[in-house]
Amino acid sequence: MTTPNRSTHIRLTSHPEPGGGTARFPIRWGAPHPKQRGPVIGSTTNPADRNVIGAHGGSYSLYRALAITARALNPLARPDLRNTHPTAQIGPHPQWCDPDRIVSLDPWGHLVGEAFAEEIASGVDIRPTIAITKARLNMPEILAAMGARRLAADGSVLHGSGDISVTKIAVDPVWYLPGVAARFGVSEGELRRTLFEQTGGMFPELVTRPDMQVFLPPIGGMTVYVIGDVAALADPKRRIACRVHDECNGSDVFGSDICTCRPYLVHGIEECVKEAQKGGAGVIVYNRKEGRALGEVTKFLVYNARKRQEGGDQAATYFERTECVAGVQDARFQQLMPDILHWLGIRRIDRFMSMSNMKYEAITGSGIEIVERVPIPPELVPPDASVEIEAKKAAGYYTPDGALDPAALVHVKGRDLERY
Repeated sequence: MTTPNRSTHIRLTSHPEPGGGTARFPIRWGAPHPKQRGPVIGSTTNPADRNVIGAHGGSYSLYRALAITARALNPLARPDLRNTHPTAQIGPHPQWCDPDRIVSLDPWGHLVGEAFAEEIASGVDIRPTIAITKARLNMPEILAAMGARRLAADGSVLHGSGDISVTKIAVDPVWYLPGVAARFGVSEGELRRTLFEQTGGMFPELVTRPDMQVFLPPIGGMTVYVIGDVAALADPKRRIACRVHDECNGSDVFGSDICTCRPYLVHGIEECVKEAQKGGAGVIVYNRKEGRALGEVTKFLVYNARKRQEGGDQAATYFERTECVAGVQDARFQQLMPDILHWLGIRRIDRFMSMSNMKYEAITGSGIEIVERVPIPPELVPPDASVEIEAKKAAGYYTPDGALDPAALVHVKGRDLERY
């Protein structure tokens, strides 16, 4: 059976087009202008134009495939980008032209409709990998903070309803493979082979197409919420508050109390509002890295292992239980995380709401100054999250009182496993 509007011919991409030569749209990562850099094209409507490994949309490209299979989507359909341009101007910043500074996202990804208008008009399927819009956030904890007089409405940043005005930015990952390899201290060849093998050979171009140096990985991206004036982010005279948050669906959305994720996220938002109201800006970076990038299935298995071990849930074995199930304590490896901060033009963070030593070291190691580290206030830690917070402190996470002795940690017993 054939699909309407689609050829029955299958075009293999594991080798260059007949005749070889230079790609029609070569990518020169780090070039100072989008035209010189070249567009990122993961086109499935015209495979001959593709100059990257993978497809636009990451994991959502599979849903696109299902929609085409179900005859709900024309495989040749292309997005109409009229009126989709950003609602706020970001960049260009000098960091965009440093091929070592940004390697995991396309700094020009929100400007393709403007930068490549001629190419798009001529039929080239070039798609944005970043979108910028305006929105309002509303969380009950913010209303509670207003009721407790920690926050006050100003009618611009924070409204009387509890709504927070934000600039909201969605970012799809775009990996420049030579730069990613350098971040992890390995050769590009080793990175390509490992990615190929550990994805079950899903992307043969990783090992057969060294001419393609950019990869659109099938993973979740990130969302950035800027509170206050976006222009403040690159202004050294204005203060910046920041929370870099890794996804925790159970806590962030549904309020599960086994961890401190939502309380810390809300605390970060509250501090960002305060900084924005004083003329600076606040930044929340929300990364899709569920369960320390190990996934929610692994995460729940670890919950069970922690609760059922002899002696009950214990801070002393908090990380060990994860490693027993997953083989590693944490797969978030923060080497790529600072890229988004460089894209925003940030050079200094005045208040960093995080206790994570890995995040702190990744950011400062990339050349961004952090003036003050802000731990979560003790009163915001849910009772059942005490195991997590004490284990993290013992592992070296930041606390004004210094690290704790793991041998002195109190074992938490008698919890009801069925609640989780």
